[in-house]
Amino acid sequence: MRKQSPLLMAVIYLGLGILFTVFAIKNVSQTGWGFFSYFLVFLATLDFASAIRMFALYFKLKKITK
Repeated sequence: MRKQSPLLMAVIYLGLGILFTVFAIKNVSQTGWGFFSYFLVFLATLDFASAIRMFALYFKLKKITK
């Protein structure tokens, strides 16, 4: 089984972060700031942070292999 590339994982996390942000914006515009809205923002924050870490890992590995 092949290992996943950090770049692919970063793109997936970035996409999930954008998706959760869109859902949070729609939820806030419809119902206001409730628990679910904060939960979606929290999930988006975790995904964006993971994407940044994966991008950093990718560039670090790329620099080491050169």
